[in-house]
Amino acid sequence: MNDAYRTPQSPPIIAPLPAGINRPIWSVMIPVYNCMAYLEANLKSVLNQDLGEDIMQIEVIDDGSTDGDIEAFVNKIGNGRVSYFRQNENVGSLRNFETCIQRSKGHYIHLFHGDDVVIKGFYEEIKTLFDEYPEIGAAFTDYQYMDDNGDKMWDNEKLIEPRGIVENFLHKIGSNQLLQTCAIVVKRDTYETLGGFYGVHYGEDWEMWARIAAHYSVAYSPKVLAKYRVHQENISFNSLTSGQNIHDISKVIKTIEQYLPKKEAKKITKNARKNFSQHYARIAHQVYHHSYNTVGALAQTHGALKLDINKVSVTQALKMYTKLLIRYRN
Repeated sequence: MNDAYRTPQSPPIIAPLPAGINRPIWSVMIPVYNCMAYLEANLKSVLNQDLGEDIMQIEVIDDGSTDGDIEAFVNKIGNGRVSYFRQNENVGSLRNFETCIQRSKGHYIHLFHGDDVVIKGFYEEIKTLFDEYPEIGAAFTDYQYMDDNGDKMWDNEKLIEPRGIVENFLHKIGSNQLLQTCAIVVKRDTYETLGGFYGVHYGEDWEMWARIAAHYSVAYSPKVLAKYRVHQENISFNSLTSGQNIHDISKVIKTIEQYLPKKEAKKITKNARKNFSQHYARIAHQVYHHSYNTVGALAQTHGALKLDINKVSVTQALKMYTKLLIRYRN
């Protein structure tokens, strides 16, 4: 399958559902590709909050996994409660997300990657946000990062307290990625209006949240009710080691600039480039110390300086170059 299909260059159209059909409130759509080791925890975290099939659609969308019999595994864990759909061939993450959205029937779509988990109370809290603020296009909770074993790494920084609509969310999300996909639920109507994910395979979610923020209010709860897993097999990690993330994020920053108020666009964009420059300058050290991947570390360091020249990024780059010169391994 050619890359032109795998990476749509405009938002895929999400077709409205036929009028008059019975629809659940929720669609928990779980895109998977070779993440069988984490899928049991993922499914159980949803099933522990199952509201019944009349209210909650739960479906795994498999992008041609090769790490086991995913259908049999889903049937075993879900005991018939979780639906399963397999792509005829590997179509890539963007097209798999599109399939998830197209197959959803609920009013609220939780695109829930197969290696993440939600905490008891997630769907209840999100529903409360939609009920309290019916004008919003999406709602999300706070979350934490976990490692390969499911152990807590760190909490995300809280945006507001107590819960409510995030004021000037477009300005905030335009400067930095503030959430992970596991923590956000989007109205199907929102996707139908704006289209799906497109353009890049790293940072495509950031662009989507900014696009939503440009057209809708977004609500947030400071409760930590989702967990995002950091591990070597996910797209984010692979992009970091290859350096593709720098190229993709640069493209996303340019795209998001188009959504911003003209008077503030350049300032917000400059801040975004600075934030990601500092982030990747620090990430370079993690890539190096995790596997002594000098190529990946250099790609992050060089890319960080291309995004923006600032005190933090230059300092981190000098430290990295020094480590590489002396082959520092601590």
